[in-house]
Amino acid sequence: MANTATMGAFVDDNEAQEVYLAAKRRLLWRRRLLPVVTFLTLLVVWEVSVRVFEIKPFIAPAPSAVMQVLVSKFPMLMQNLLPTAIEAIAGFIIGNLAAISIATAFAYKQSLEEAFFPIAVMVNTIPVVAKAPILVLLLGNGMEPKIAIAALICFFPTLVNMTRGLRDVNAQQLELMHVLSASPREVFIKVRLKNSLPYLFSALKIAASTAVIGAIVGEWIGSTVGIGALIIQATYNFDSPLLYATIVVGSVFSASFFGVISWMERYFLTWNASGTR
Repeated sequence: MANTATMGAFVDDNEAQEVYLAAKRRLLWRRRLLPVVTFLTLLVVWEVSVRVFEIKPFIAPAPSAVMQVLVSKFPMLMQNLLPTAIEAIAGFIIGNLAAISIATAFAYKQSLEEAFFPIAVMVNTIPVVAKAPILVLLLGNGMEPKIAIAALICFFPTLVNMTRGLRDVNAQQLELMHVLSASPREVFIKVRLKNSLPYLFSALKIAASTAVIGAIVGEWIGSTVGIGALIIQATYNFDSPLLYATIVVGSVFSASFFGVISWMERYFLTWNASGTR
């Protein structure tokens, strides 16, 4: 009797586990399919609206016209995406490395934070379109000012999150490391740095998108190549299909950049399962 009851309990557990896994799979597929279905529905509504209401192409081109431009001018679009991608990635790396370094100094020297953090806040409040001309005057009309703009946009969110992550450490962990006679380097790497990684990746995901925006805005000031320059040219020529196609290319690159950082977060933060869902 006892064995029969035990076997029945195992069967119930297996059935419950199968039901749970099936529900989890359905939820996962729903999360994947719903955005796709919604996006396709909006495209259809957009296409039908343009045709039914006879909207002029220079005002709002149909998605089919934008797709035609994407196909016919794909090499040209990719040629202009390359400098923008270089500027965004370089600015992303420089801005975040600078933020991580300064946040580390802030975490160990509060007087440094009190002295320089208000300045960082003030610089961050200056609109990007106001920073761009100044940086062009200082650094010239090449890639340098675009990289600097992307770096400045990435800098502040990472500085704030990284400083908080390095400081928001459990006091018991620090006490345990002290009891174990850990060196300051070991405390930093095994406690402070590890604790700051979820905060850091949250900032990096924001920076991945804003770096692309910074590079594009920088290209609006006197640039002849890049996604930003192409947007300005298409706008002045009233070439709406090309304008929309350029925006699509920039958005896809930005989303891909965000996806890479999200993948890195899941790969490196396997121990923080709740924060990487």
